[in-house]
Amino acid sequence: MASKQQSLGDAKSAKLDEFYTQLSDIEKELRHYKAHFKDKVVYLNCDDPRESEFFHYFSYNFEKLGLKKLIAACYKSQNVDLFSTGDNERAIYLEYTGDKDGDRVPGRDEIEVKCFDGDGDFRSAESIALLKQADVVVTNPPFSLFREYVAQLVEHEKKFLIIGNMNAVTTRDLWPLVQAGKFWLGITRAGTGQMWFRISDDFPEKTGQRTDENGQRYQTIGSSAWFTNLDHAKRHEELILYKSYDPAEYPTYDNHDAIEVSKTVDIPVDYDGVMGVPVSFLGKHNPDQFEIVGITKTWFGAATKTYPKQTQVSANGATSAVGKLNDGAVLKVETPPRGKTYYQVDDEYFIQTYPRVLIRRKEATS
Repeated sequence: MASKQQSLGDAKSAKLDEFYTQLSDIEKELRHYKAHFKDKVVYLNCDDPRESEFFHYFSYNFEKLGLKKLIAACYKSQNVDLFSTGDNERAIYLEYTGDKDGDRVPGRDEIEVKCFDGDGDFRSAESIALLKQADVVVTNPPFSLFREYVAQLVEHEKKFLIIGNMNAVTTRDLWPLVQAGKFWLGITRAGTGQMWFRISDDFPEKTGQRTDENGQRYQTIGSSAWFTNLDHAKRHEELILYKSYDPAEYPTYDNHDAIEVSKTVDIPVDYDGVMGVPVSFLGKHNPDQFEIVGITKTWFGAATKTYPKQTQVSANGATSAVGKLNDGAVLKVETPPRGKTYYQVDDEYFIQTYPRVLIRRKEATS
């Protein structure tokens, strides 16, 4: 049995992961996947049905999507009495099998409310039992547990459409799945690579928050994106390119057998070797056009060179002895760059890029 201290810690972590996706963002993405939901059981785990727009979307579009069943579950629900269970301390899950009275509205008497014996955590045996019933999982899972959450979906071979942080795909846990084509990015993108999530009134004050004219608070979280293993037409759109390869414009890495392409739009149309592109390329990756061959992370093991002790020189000229040069793609430069952090090894100068996805053009097939 969990101690009181553990329970308080879990509750605090859960509170910091309570980000509610806006209905407009759900509608923009979900409209591209209608064919994937017909006659399917959809499970919204990690999803408080009283607060979640996911439950609203699927319950009100149940017949339009042709769903078989909708299940929504959440972690240690509060105010459960909204669904007349008479118990506001229990974690609950809801089951909905469609409109019964013909008004096309999911009424309370049409939604079956059940209580978990435990806390409703997506990792619990009770939640996993519901997961096994599902065909497709759709939700905004806890960002802090994203890697564990995806691993569970893959283990149980579930189709899914979920929201997470782009940086998660560069971790050693998830990258092999991305490279193997086990999941990929969804369709819609926020203008800055960010999404605004609704938060509660008692959510801690943090940077990246705003309040609308009605007093509703919102939080933005880094480079948020949709992730899925449901195929969609946009994933097979050919990336239109126009630049020709010029060695002067595309330097070769000092520690990877690949050229640096700092912007996806600048991928040369006539280069057949390995190229390092920004992680944001994954949002435009067409698996019929390019093969993903690796990533410039130390644990991936693709580097052709390691570096001895180096000195880091920051943009303001401050120096420190650190060993970060061996983690990433490295470019050798003739002179120290101005206004940029660089590394010095003896009398040689290097700069390090952000993580790069290593890709190669696929041969055209007839």
